[in-house]
Amino acid sequence: MGSGLRIWEETTGRPRADERTRALIAREAARGLSPDGPALRTTFVRHADGTADAVLVADRAVVDLAEMLRIGAGLREGGPRDGGGLRDSAGLRDEGGLRDEGGGLRDDRQAPAAVALAGPRRVDAVTERGPGEIRTAVEWGLPDPVGTDGCIPLDVLDVNGSLKLSAAVLLAAAALTLARYDAATSAVLALGDGSVDIEVDETEAVGAFLERVERADAGPHGTPAAVEVVFTAHDPDLAYRPYLTTPRPIVLHVELDGDTAVSGACYHAAAAVCTPIARGFARHLLHVAGQLAAAAPDRPLSEVELMPAAEVAAVLAAGTAAAPRDDVSVTIHRALRDVADRFPNRPAVSDAERVLTYRELVLEAERRALGLVALGVRPGHFVGVCAERTSDLVVTLLAVLLADAAYVPLDPHNPADRLRFITEDAGLHLVVADEDAFPSDGPARVVSPSSLALGAPLVDYVARPGGARPDDPAYVIYTSGSTGRPKGVVVPHRNVAALVAAVEDFELDETDVWTLFHSSSFDFSVWEIWGCLLTGGRLVVVPHLVARSPAEFRELLVRERVTVLSQTPSAFANLLDADARGGDRLALRLVVFGGEPLDVRMLRGWFARHPSADCRVVNMFGITETTVHVTARTVTPADVELRSRSVGPALPGWSVSVRDPLGRLVPPGVPGEIHVGGAGVAIGYHGRDDLTAARFVEDRYGCGRIYRSGDRGRLRPDGSLDHLGRLDSQVKIRGYRIELDEIRSVLQDDHAVQTAALCVTAADDDPAEARIAAYVILRDGATGPAAREAARAVRRRIAELLPDYMLPASITPLTELPLTANGKLDVTRLPPPRAVEPSAVEPGAVKPSAVEPGDVKPGDARPEAGDRIPDTVVRVWRRVLAQPVGLDDDFFDNGGNSLAAVRVLNGIAQAGLPRLGVPDLYRCRTAAKLAALVEERQARERESDQSAVRRTAEPEGR
Repeated sequence: MGSGLRIWEETTGRPRADERTRALIAREAARGLSPDGPALRTTFVRHADGTADAVLVADRAVVDLAEMLRIGAGLREGGPRDGGGLRDSAGLRDEGGLRDEGGGLRDDRQAPAAVALAGPRRVDAVTERGPGEIRTAVEWGLPDPVGTDGCIPLDVLDVNGSLKLSAAVLLAAAALTLARYDAATSAVLALGDGSVDIEVDETEAVGAFLERVERADAGPHGTPAAVEVVFTAHDPDLAYRPYLTTPRPIVLHVELDGDTAVSGACYHAAAAVCTPIARGFARHLLHVAGQLAAAAPDRPLSEVELMPAAEVAAVLAAGTAAAPRDDVSVTIHRALRDVADRFPNRPAVSDAERVLTYRELVLEAERRALGLVALGVRPGHFVGVCAERTSDLVVTLLAVLLADAAYVPLDPHNPADRLRFITEDAGLHLVVADEDAFPSDGPARVVSPSSLALGAPLVDYVARPGGARPDDPAYVIYTSGSTGRPKGVVVPHRNVAALVAAVEDFELDETDVWTLFHSSSFDFSVWEIWGCLLTGGRLVVVPHLVARSPAEFRELLVRERVTVLSQTPSAFANLLDADARGGDRLALRLVVFGGEPLDVRMLRGWFARHPSADCRVVNMFGITETTVHVTARTVTPADVELRSRSVGPALPGWSVSVRDPLGRLVPPGVPGEIHVGGAGVAIGYHGRDDLTAARFVEDRYGCGRIYRSGDRGRLRPDGSLDHLGRLDSQVKIRGYRIELDEIRSVLQDDHAVQTAALCVTAADDDPAEARIAAYVILRDGATGPAAREAARAVRRRIAELLPDYMLPASITPLTELPLTANGKLDVTRLPPPRAVEPSAVEPGAVKPSAVEPGDVKPGDARPEAGDRIPDTVVRVWRRVLAQPVGLDDDFFDNGGNSLAAVRVLNGIAQAGLPRLGVPDLYRCRTAAKLAALVEERQARERESDQSAVRRTAEPEGR
């Protein structure tokens, strides 16, 4: 094959300025190369007005940028004669007969007016994460799996008027923008054949930052780069495109005239970054660049805004929902009294013993309220209520409100010390409690619910002068604190009225039947009780033991014809298993999830049995400090397939925004801390002014009081919120930062797993030896050996998707997940992790038995009389891995890691056997193979020792 150019010709039949002509040139520039064709394709496009364009497409692995530009210049000038200096190996030849005898382009009318250059990789060659993954992942991209890669113009000169931007300023802006998007303290940018890792310290002055960026040298690729910056010299006759298929989420191409940017483009890979987010990134980069170029040198980076003021206002508006039409300036008991006036004889509350109508409920509660007043309860007082879930509990809660006080729910199943702490912290002088439900040595006076009504007259409710107002506390619910000290969240009446008004589209009415499934000390009960009673429904109180039995609970749902069910995902996972076993048809029309994140994939089987047209499923994100719920999203079967993490837009009257650690708003798509404002924000923490000031803050954008949730999320361009877990759900194991939610997501995606939970375990004497323990409920309900074999298969499959350091050390099959009184996963009640079962134990090998976690101590693995080497190896493995293993089990499949490998090798050496290296264990991953290697090394050592003895015994001088 010769070394000439291979040139194709095409005639448009239209003027060069025609839009269809420009589209044809763009399509030709975007057309890839054939895998088995030449490394460079040149197409000569003639136009009806006598002009022409040459379009060059080349393989970057063969033709670099400099060569491309040289070839383009040569074509424009009628040369070059030698094929543009291309190497013979490029395999280029003149196919189109367009070159004259001198080697230049043959064109009797006019030389090309422009040359469009495109330099693709022939295939997507940037594989920085693993096989099959082309692009570096970014959390802020909101990828569009069916979208196409795009190009967004960068109007680099139209920033702050006529401000000129240099290459260093643009590179610095790219680093600062990317760091803000990633919430990171550094940014890695691909640059040329390498990358630059630029530290971003928000306290640093702009001048010093720009100087550092200007001195930064590109080194070899290390950390994968999500953004690439390509600088080229500007030539008005050449249009260069660095890639056909964008190999990174974002590629910025900037043309320079000297050191000043004159034009640019932002290319994005749709599979990593959708078009609206890519446009935002380009817009924010230019906004940051303009500020960096114009800023005083001593201005700190923290004062450089990512978004202009108009965009900040738009993002705030996207996360804010208009307030409901209904008046929320009302107390709970006043609103309930209005419902009782409308439906006096309809059933209000029922349990296994009785049914109370609305009139009966109010009358009985009022009699108890009078009893409370007689005991000294006054408006604004806090009254403890500690009772089992019965209709009596609901009556007592209402009685406290009717006495113009606020109730403090106390779960009788909580430890006595917690009940005492809450009583003291809330300053309770009176607790209404079932017999033996509250510690007798508590600091408050204890009375029974029945005693409150003794001697009280049977009268209708009459509002007392100076009674509770809508802004007064209605309840105080204690939540766990990060320090281990529970904190009481004080919520006013107005918030509850606003919550009920905000769910108008749920169409709740007097025909609905609800359940009170959760403990009154869990804020989900606020929604269950008052959401039902303030809309005229019937509240079915679920006994504690029935709530813990999924089969019995399902029977209750059928028997009571329940239409509205509120559940945490963990509780619902247990119900799913009971529902899958069949039974009479459910009457449910609405299922509301809350309390913890929902993985929508668990609903696949539910939708198959209960079509969404019959039963609406709503995922609601919320927090105790923001009155139970904040957002709502109707979940569909399509969401299950898309694995949606959306919890929907804010409820009417609420607002959500996502911010960085400094409280600055971040753009749509960018993860940060969820902040909540509007109608649901609580009064604060009782008696904890410091904590209240830290979490309930004044919005820097003038939107009033907002709550810093500690939850991680991202706002979508349409105003809906993605919940990404807790900010503190990240764990660090062996130096790796790991998101447990990511592992759970992979487990949940396995076809055999219905739901999954994870926790981190560590030996008491060695916290550094932390291990990830996984617990799964299997879809087929398998138990015993079948379940253990299924767990082994699950681990093999996820091992193909997760790096070694993220693999759970154990996968324990369960029939149901243990729950707290609030219906959330109770990590303390999870059984000890069960390792993936060992393979059949060979004769003579150590039998599996229970062992304590820990290292092999000197002497622990000394061979016993008659021990074979395999016995000793298995015994060492068993002690280090803290689980039963057999000869054919894989060390790393059973929780082994590099630290454990060192301990195993030390243990083998301490047993008097040859010392091996860590690479040996990676090569010999089963106990049998490792034992064979030990035997081989031992035989060599013995042979070497015998040879040394023979040499010593030989006479000198021989």
